[in-house]
Amino acid sequence: MVSPSDVRPVRRALISVADKTEVVEFAAALSARGVDLVATGSTAATLHRAGVAVTDVAAASGFPEILEGRVKTLHPAVHAAVLADRDNPAHRQQLEQHGIEPFDLVVANLYRFEEVTADPDIGEAEAIEHIDIGGPALLRAAAKNHFHVGVVVSSDQHATVLAHLDAHGGLDAALRRDLARRAFTATAAYDVAIHQWLHRGEALPETRFDYRWRARSLRYGENPHQGAAFYTDPRHAWGLSAATQHHGAELSYNNLVDADAAWRLVGDFAEPAVAIIKHSNPAGCAVAATVAEAYAKALAGDPTSAFGGVVAANRPIDEATATQISEVFTEVVIAPGFHTGALSQLTAKKNLRVVELAHAHPPQPQRAVRSVAGGVLVQDADTAIEHPQEWQAPTTAQPDAAVRAELGFAWTVCKHTKSNAIVLTRDRAVVGVGAGQMSRVDSVRLAIDKSDGRADGSVLASDAFFPFRDGPDVALAAGVTAIVQPGGSVRDEEVVAACDEHGVPMLCTGRRHFAH
Repeated sequence: MVSPSDVRPVRRALISVADKTEVVEFAAALSARGVDLVATGSTAATLHRAGVAVTDVAAASGFPEILEGRVKTLHPAVHAAVLADRDNPAHRQQLEQHGIEPFDLVVANLYRFEEVTADPDIGEAEAIEHIDIGGPALLRAAAKNHFHVGVVVSSDQHATVLAHLDAHGGLDAALRRDLARRAFTATAAYDVAIHQWLHRGEALPETRFDYRWRARSLRYGENPHQGAAFYTDPRHAWGLSAATQHHGAELSYNNLVDADAAWRLVGDFAEPAVAIIKHSNPAGCAVAATVAEAYAKALAGDPTSAFGGVVAANRPIDEATATQISEVFTEVVIAPGFHTGALSQLTAKKNLRVVELAHAHPPQPQRAVRSVAGGVLVQDADTAIEHPQEWQAPTTAQPDAAVRAELGFAWTVCKHTKSNAIVLTRDRAVVGVGAGQMSRVDSVRLAIDKSDGRADGSVLASDAFFPFRDGPDVALAAGVTAIVQPGGSVRDEEVVAACDEHGVPMLCTGRRHFAH
């Protein structure tokens, strides 16, 4: 319920927009409602050409636009008209003394700095000419004085403002506050964009500002007692923020976490690949000639843990794959596309969330950010491309090309597994995973146990070096035929000796892949 005492009439408006989308229509609508219009140079010219009655701001302020447009509204007569407290007698007296008529509404948006600087070849001199000064100053002034002034920063607000004028004869306090919030959001985002551009090329700048919009509220977080939301950068839609959901309930917090893990994993493979993720870890993963074959191999890795998992593929899902997925309770399936028949099959499953992402190999973020008590940790994202043919084999036995390829597959899956991570694979399919254990040898034992007898003949990947030979001893006793690990332990010679005792090759990558 709007109280009449909360409503401020709009008698005079100042318009200064770089993006002139619907500005003529909005200005004409305001004029038709008896609002006197004042506008800056190019905006005033646009309105004049359209036949909308408007006064140029230079005439209103008594001061011309100077410095090739750098100074248009930066004048006391303009800002006093925006900032005056109408309930303050001294303010009213000073306005009258200087012949200043107040503005009740400011309509402004900003130079397209981000659009212009998206060109990597733009020079700094040209870029800074697109840094708006007067626009942010106007928006901030109007937003600060929202007890008395409305502020419009986007064409999507036009209809709301006009509806309130028609319904209430002005703008009520709640709307003015909401408009002010949007204006401060716009100026903050603008400053962040400038800051980021000036710090371009710096991996870890001295100061960091985050820019995210709430894309959606989530039912809850990891657990029902935790509130949650999904925030995205509207300027750079990629990954889950660019996904299209075809079917099913809204993605939950845990769905999004697991979908992200699954999509990142399959995105690391050039061949058709499928991953099945539970609690951010691979319950199964495989590559094959077809997606259907890859799914079958991934599911066989741990069919029990696959129940209630998230499935991702890096190729469109066909009917044969959809048939297999439909036979297992699955929370989410995510792929770059779906054949018509496959989509019909999957959407027949009431509780299955079907999500499409357009690109098979998504771009990866350059930085990874994690909250800790009192701050955030920022690091380079672990997205390095590695080449198994370059890895060194310190063992007597040397792997052939086929074994190197298998170890490369195991290593890639291991990179996406929580530490301490051990992954066993055969025929480019996961057969056992030991994830998140506090001791590496326990992760080896867990992976062997999960392999259900398939460790014999498998290869092993470890995300970090073996501090002792106990882990390799357990693995080799179970029949592991090759190992890949970073190397770098003070006991590397003991680990090499363990492999040599069994005639097993081992590759050292020189790179660790902890994932906490």
